Amino acid sequence: MLVADSRRLTGPSLLLDAPGAILDIHLDHSIRDRAVAAWRISAERLLDAVGWPGQQLATRSFTGGVSLAFTAPPDTLYAATDVNEAAWADAWAQVEGQPPEDEAAVTVRLRAAIESERNGTLMALREGARARNLTFLSGEGLVSAGSGTWVALWPSSELPQPSSVDWPHVHDIPVALVTGSNGKTTVVRLLASMAAAAGFATGITSTDGVSVGGVTLAEGDYSGPSGARLLLRRRDVQLAVLETARGGLLRRGLSVDRASVAIVTNVADDHLGEFGIQDLDALADVKMLVARALRPGSAAVLNADDPRLRARGEQLGAPVIWFTLEPGTPWIRRHLKAGGCAALFADGALVLAEGALHTTVAPVDRVPIAVGGAARHNVANALAAVAAAAALGLPMEAVGRALERFGTADDENVGRANMVQLGGVQLVIDYAHNPHGMAALARMVAALPARRRLVLLGQAGDRSDESIRELARAALALNPDRIVLKEMDRYLRGRRPGEVPGLMADELARHGVAASDISQPGDELAAVRDALAWARPGDVLLLTVHQDRPLVLAMIERLMAEGWKAGDGRAIGR
Repeated sequence: MLVADSRRLTGPSLLLDAPGAILDIHLDHSIRDRAVAAWRISAERLLDAVGWPGQQLATRSFTGGVSLAFTAPPDTLYAATDVNEAAWADAWAQVEGQPPEDEAAVTVRLRAAIESERNGTLMALREGARARNLTFLSGEGLVSAGSGTWVALWPSSELPQPSSVDWPHVHDIPVALVTGSNGKTTVVRLLASMAAAAGFATGITSTDGVSVGGVTLAEGDYSGPSGARLLLRRRDVQLAVLETARGGLLRRGLSVDRASVAIVTNVADDHLGEFGIQDLDALADVKMLVARALRPGSAAVLNADDPRLRARGEQLGAPVIWFTLEPGTPWIRRHLKAGGCAALFADGALVLAEGALHTTVAPVDRVPIAVGGAARHNVANALAAVAAAAALGLPMEAVGRALERFGTADDENVGRANMVQLGGVQLVIDYAHNPHGMAALARMVAALPARRRLVLLGQAGDRSDESIRELARAALALNPDRIVLKEMDRYLRGRRPGEVPGLMADELARHGVAASDISQPGDELAAVRDALAWARPGDVLLLTVHQDRPLVLAMIERLMAEGWKAGDGRAIGR
C-alpha cells in the first residue's frame, strides 16, 4: 500500500460535484474492496466528528489502485486533506489488524487545523457570488467575484462583508473552456482571433502562457487554475478563452464553474496511467468535465467524428453544437433535421449549419492553417472554433475574416504546423506530442511535394513503452527517408538517458527502417542541427519541437539572416 497523492480539489472534478479532498492509493485488488469499505466508515465517522456531516463521498477503482474523495467546505481544503489522510490511516490499520490512533486525539488535531484555516468572510462572499450566478475565485493572495471588465477584486487579508459589495456592478464576461487531446492551443488562439475580429478585447490562457490582445503577460504552462485566475481578474478583458488541460482537471478540478461555451476537440492516447486514468473512456470522462461549467442555455462544442465524444454528447443535459469533417453521415443529418446546429466541412468550405440554413463561413483554400485542405486536423480545429464562435454569438462575417487571416503572421500560432522556408528546404515545425497528433501531422506533410522527407521525433519519459512505440509507428505515415530521434533530457521523468530514443529506434527497426536511416544525435538542438545537416534543396523536414523551441527558432532566424543554404553544414553551428 502506498499513498501516491493527497491533494485539494478546488472545483468540480471527475469524482465530486464540488470542492473537496482526494487520495490516490496504490493498492492490490485482493484487498481493495475491504479497504475502501473501511475508509468509508472511517471517513464518515471523522467527518461527523469534525462538524462536516452529510458530505458527498466518492471512490474510483483502477488497475493497481483506488481514488478516495469527499466534498468539504472550500475555505478549509488543506484541513480536508488531513481529514482524508487520517481516515485512510484508520482504515488501513483495520485492514492490517493494527490498533488505530486514538480517535479523540485525532479529532482534536483535525478540528484545530480546520479552525486555523476557516474564513467566514470568504465563505459569505462566495455564497453572495453564487447566489448571483457569478464566477468566484480565490488564490494567489486574492479573492474575486465576477470576471474581466466587471470583476470585483480584493486582497485575501482585506475581504469586505458581502453587504458592502456593489453587486449591481459585478458581472461575468463570456468565457470559453477548450480541452481535448490535440488541437487545444490552436483552437484557443483561433477563437480569440475571431472574438478580436468581432471587436472584443480578448484574453487567452494556454500551455504557452497568458496574453491579452496578443500581448504576453506570462510565459509557461498556464492551462490550469492559476492561469484562469490571472486572466479573469483583469479588467481589460472582455472575453476569455481558457485552455483547460487534463492535468489541471485531475489535480484541482475545474478552474471555473461558470462558462458560456465548452469545447472538446478529441480524445486520444496521451498521459494514460496518470492519476488512475488508464483508458480512453476514462480520459473522455475527464475531458467532458468542462461541460459541467456551462451556464443554463449555453452549449457544448463536440467533435462528431470522435465516437466517445458523440456517445457522451448524446447524453449531455445541454445543447450541443457538433463539428465534423463528414457532414453526410445519417447521424449529422438527423441532428440538423431536428433543428440542431453544426459546423461542417462541405463542398470545399467551412459551413455553419443551423437546421436547414447553411452559411458558408470561408472556403478552405482561403484558410491558411488548412493548407488547402491537406491539414485535415486543422480543418477540424477551425470547425471547432467556428462552432464555438456561433455559441458565443459572434458574427460569422468577423469569423470568416479571422479564418482567412489567422496563421499568416509568424507569431500567431507558434509551434503548430508552422511552415518555414530555409535555404531551399521546407520546414514544418510543430508541437505534436502523441500518436494521434503525429499521425494527423504526418498525413499533412506527406501531401506536400518533396524530394525527400525527414521527421524529428521525441517523447517525454512519463508515457508508457507502448505509447512511445506508437508515436514512432505514427511517424511512418510520412514515409520518411530519414528519422532523427532526440533526447528530451529535461523530461526524462524517471527514464534513463537514451531509453526513450532507444524504444523508438527498436520499434522503427521492427517495421523495417534501416539503422542507417535513423540517427540519435542527443538533445533537441543537436537533433535539429543533425536534420539540417542532412537536408538538401527540395527536402521537407518535419521537426517536432518541445523543450527548446525558443532556441530552435532563434537558430533558424540566424541561419536565415546569414543566408544559409541546404548542404552548408558548417554554418549550422555543429
